[in-house]
Amino acid sequence: MLSRARHPLFVLAAAAGLTIPWMVVWWTGPPSTLSPLPTVAVAGLAILGASFLLAWGAEIAEKDVPRAFAIAVLAVLAVAPEYAVDALYAWQAGTGGATTEACATAATSGIARACHDANLAVANMTGANRILIGIGWAGIALFSIYRSVAHTDESIEHRSGVLADVVHLDRNISVEIGFLLAATIVAFFVPLDGGIGLVDTIVLVGLYVVYIAIAISGEVEEVGEQVGVPAYFHARPRSVRVPTAIVLFLYSGVLIYLAVHPFAHGLEVLGQNLGLPPFFMIQWIAPLASESPELIVVVYLVNKARTTAGFNALISSKLNQWTLLIGTLAIVYSLGLGQFGTLPFEPKQAAEIWITAAQSFFAIAVLVNFTISGREAVLLLGLFVSQVAAEFALIQLLPAARAEALSVTMLDAYAALYVVLGLALFAQRRAAIRDVVADSRSALRRAVRYYIG
Repeated sequence: MLSRARHPLFVLAAAAGLTIPWMVVWWTGPPSTLSPLPTVAVAGLAILGASFLLAWGAEIAEKDVPRAFAIAVLAVLAVAPEYAVDALYAWQAGTGGATTEACATAATSGIARACHDANLAVANMTGANRILIGIGWAGIALFSIYRSVAHTDESIEHRSGVLADVVHLDRNISVEIGFLLAATIVAFFVPLDGGIGLVDTIVLVGLYVVYIAIAISGEVEEVGEQVGVPAYFHARPRSVRVPTAIVLFLYSGVLIYLAVHPFAHGLEVLGQNLGLPPFFMIQWIAPLASESPELIVVVYLVNKARTTAGFNALISSKLNQWTLLIGTLAIVYSLGLGQFGTLPFEPKQAAEIWITAAQSFFAIAVLVNFTISGREAVLLLGLFVSQVAAEFALIQLLPAARAEALSVTMLDAYAALYVVLGLALFAQRRAAIRDVVADSRSALRRAVRYYIG
């Protein structure tokens, strides 16, 4: 018999309990009455708890829908806090009237804050994507290899040599890798228009819609062994599972909506109090906080010896962030603006998009043969950490204008390095690329037959 502390309903209640302090704050008075640190702490805990509830809701639903679709939904929901933060800044940029023309004279036009928010939206998006690969993919690979020393995991192949062990991924993710590569190629062209516009939205969101259509057309598979909250509800009747999943989705979504604005604003103020630019806080600290629930969920899966499921979720998360997150920024911005428009950004943010696309390009080259070694994971992690550390050093040691100029040069250099490394790996793995393209085409043809009969 499970102890009370380990009973799934107790665990579920504990996660829900993380959201209660923020609900009390919101219910009893305006959150602005709190100082920045308590606001960030309480709102951050609420977002953390809500993210667990969302993840469990998706795992519960996995029993009743195609697994690929369930994983895609899980990936979207797990990064819901990230979407919320980005949407907030894109909306404020639109309602403030930030356009390419207006931002060129923002210092005298009275909309400097809106232009600032537009740049923050891009900074948050690029930071989230780079964290997901630099810490997420690399860190989970290294954790999986480390954990396999003491626990059997069929996805880990032990090889002789330092960091030579390899994580084998599910070959069924070839469609995700194919679509992620297509989205990455598109992303390289986004900065050329000076902003994120309608064409970017159509192409990137369109890619994700096609991917979801393929996922939905798959068959409902037998769910593998679960533990904890999902296992408890998988054993309940469908009449219990479905309402439970819906309640978890709705409650968590509302709570994230209520908490995200104070959380993001509190981080900005904290950054200013610590002498850090808002860009640095919103690009790195906010995404690190909002991505942490997803990484915790993946660690949870790895601990259950479900390494492949964990990586599937991470790769699907990257795909939806690299398509929906970019594409919907222009939609939210246009809604705020009151007409179709292009979300503007400064040259510094263009460089951020290029390095993010380049990192994605190299990471796909690593995974295109459905493996990632300890050495490749260390390289991904090392490149990411060294770039962020170097940028932090520039901010601390140099005047703002000089630091930004050198930062752009550094970002371009890292982007070039990522691309060179990626091209070298792709050249070695030409056969793997052909297999991924062929699998994606086959999946697309099956989906077409599914929908047109």
